[in-house]
Amino acid sequence: MTFVLLTGATRGIGRAAAVELGREGIEVALVGRELERVKAVAREVKAAGGGAPVHQHVADLTLMAEVRALAEEVGERHEHIDVLANNAGALFASRKETSEGFERTFALNHLAPFLLTNLLRARLDGGRVVTTASDAHETGRLDLEDLQSEDSYSAMQVYGTSKLCNILFTRELARRAPELHANCFHPGVVRTGFGKNENGLWKVLTTLGAPFFRSPQRGAKSLVWLAVSEEAATLTGEYVVDEKVMAPSAQAQDDTLAEELWERSARLVGLSTGAPA
Repeated sequence: MTFVLLTGATRGIGRAAAVELGREGIEVALVGRELERVKAVAREVKAAGGGAPVHQHVADLTLMAEVRALAEEVGERHEHIDVLANNAGALFASRKETSEGFERTFALNHLAPFLLTNLLRARLDGGRVVTTASDAHETGRLDLEDLQSEDSYSAMQVYGTSKLCNILFTRELARRAPELHANCFHPGVVRTGFGKNENGLWKVLTTLGAPFFRSPQRGAKSLVWLAVSEEAATLTGEYVVDEKVMAPSAQAQDDTLAEELWERSARLVGLSTGAPA
């Protein structure tokens, strides 16, 4: 039976993907920040009727200590992971640092999937890694000397840069880990809790725009397709939009930038070479 570990599983496309995977009889482990939400989605997945086991994990993935604790917990419970779906992410209206000193968007959207994937690499041998990116990467501008956005902070551009990091991470992971199938995707502009984590302009805009966005179920389709379909089984290092391989921005195809981002990210999270720790 296929086993999928899914982060960001309690809202939006993560929740929709979890239910669809459950309906297809896929064993799924849900990761969310709030226990009650994880329990609620677990009930939905079980009610979908596929009959596969559903596991629950709670972690705040803005904190690398909790990413490490999650990896340890998952490693103890599961000998092999067929699919790691790095879906957790957010846009934050203002710049704040976590208790570990990382800017929140960079920590949650990039460092967390980078660290979790590396820590679980031995459990993923031969498996798939699916990371939720975005066409917002086209607005990103990756400055390796200012990864924490200390010089300036524009919420949408910082978010776009984090999504650019997702694509560069995917490309470099595919190069460094040929035993894996690593891909990322753009889900479209989806009606989710995205942008509503804080009061202010972004909350207003996402609420007003919601009727024009696609459903979480449609947004989740590429995640599920990359995770379990036969058609996607041979893909690696690709960026997918609506179940089709597409070319991302020129910067997202810069292999030198991808390699340097990997090395710097590894040092930030305490992986000296980016290898499993």
